[in-house]
Amino acid sequence: MAEDPQRNFRSAYYEKVGFRGVEEKKSLEILLKDNPLDVEKLSTFSQRFPLPSMYRIHVWKVLLGILPPHSDSHPLVARYRREQYMDVIAALLAMRFVHAATPYTERCLRMHQLENQQLPRRSELAQPGEEDEDFLAIARAMEEIVEDPVDCYWLIRCFVNQFNHKFGDSIPHLPKSLEHFLSQEDNRLLAHMKATGSLVMLPYSLWFRRCFAGCLPESSLQRVWDKVISGSCKILVFVAVEILLSYKIMLLGMSRPEAIVNFLSNMPQENTDAIVTKAIDLWHKYCGTPMHSV
Repeated sequence: MAEDPQRNFRSAYYEKVGFRGVEEKKSLEILLKDNPLDVEKLSTFSQRFPLPSMYRIHVWKVLLGILPPHSDSHPLVARYRREQYMDVIAALLAMRFVHAATPYTERCLRMHQLENQQLPRRSELAQPGEEDEDFLAIARAMEEIVEDPVDCYWLIRCFVNQFNHKFGDSIPHLPKSLEHFLSQEDNRLLAHMKATGSLVMLPYSLWFRRCFAGCLPESSLQRVWDKVISGSCKILVFVAVEILLSYKIMLLGMSRPEAIVNFLSNMPQENTDAIVTKAIDLWHKYCGTPMHSV
């Protein structure tokens, strides 16, 4: 689609005077008035721009298939989703897999297991183990982002299912991608990571399987998840690269791989918005910027 010079001028002006995103918000509002919603255009928008917080949850629900493209059906579908949520909770309570004091994220895990036919036998039921920690980490982060417990459950479930289905085969290859892009950005840092033996020990599960849940604060994390939910797991690589670049001086001063991994697994939280912004710029630099189709 041809670029609109007038729109480009307005966007540049708004950004110059400190109102970055004004035009993008208007563009998203236009997209959300379509009936049916154009999921591909919403996905493209989410790839190119951060979602305004007031529309984020709604767009996520559409992109994850929780709500259908036809807006007229949203109230009915939302009611069905709520009823299903209540039915599954009631079943788990009746079977004594959960009880009134069970933490919300553990309830979500048991609901997810039941609906995916992975619920263990009642006699074999134990506390969630290491194999459940990826799900629980994502659930804890989503619980901080989403207020409504029904919406939160569906977003957790559909996010995890989509991520595993679309990107499950790609996840094992992301560490190699990180090595490649880090070599493009800072070969000296890469050489140091290799020499110390820390490259192979980086917290890849925290970064890639948990999509930075438990690593980044939710205010920064949701901007990364905008990109993951709209179709890119490669953004995770660039966030990891930018974390390494942002703490380059500190990392170059460490020689023990355990110290490096411990620092990166418990990194400071005050600089994360800037890290994510730079990571998105880096992602666009190497992977291109999707055409905005409004």
